[in-house]
Amino acid sequence: MKKEVLIAIAGLQFEINEDEALEMISPGEYYFRNGKHYVLYEELTEDEGGIKGGITKNTLKFSEDAVELRKSGFNNVVMTFEKGKKTMTCYQTPVGNLMIGIDTNSVSVTELPEGIVVDIRYTLDVNYNHVSECVIKIKIVER
Repeated sequence: MKKEVLIAIAGLQFEINEDEALEMISPGEYYFRNGKHYVLYEELTEDEGGIKGGITKNTLKFSEDAVELRKSGFNNVVMTFEKGKKTMTCYQTPVGNLMIGIDTNSVSVTELPEGIVVDIRYTLDVNYNHVSECVIKIKIVER
């Protein structure tokens, strides 16, 4: 059974000279199948620097020890977060492709009466260069 939800994604990147916080809230659909949680939602990228924005469809799939984020549309990528593993993926954007390395330190999924909280801590590489230490907190609540 699908449920209408709100998904809030807050991210923090710890860089050498500054910390950058990002937050997004979007409506979506949630369902549980074969031992895995799924959240489907869209995000809008606005026009910037002469590049026309667009819509990216996202599928978040997770269990208690792994998270997969699949983006398709304006941006395309499959990002996998699994504790103790480093994964590589190609992030396709309108301005070119980036090779992304994700070295996951921890994944935590907490089911609460009011919703689900997913915490991810990882190291991010872009084109084989260390970029930052990152923390993502995802909250999923019924609408």
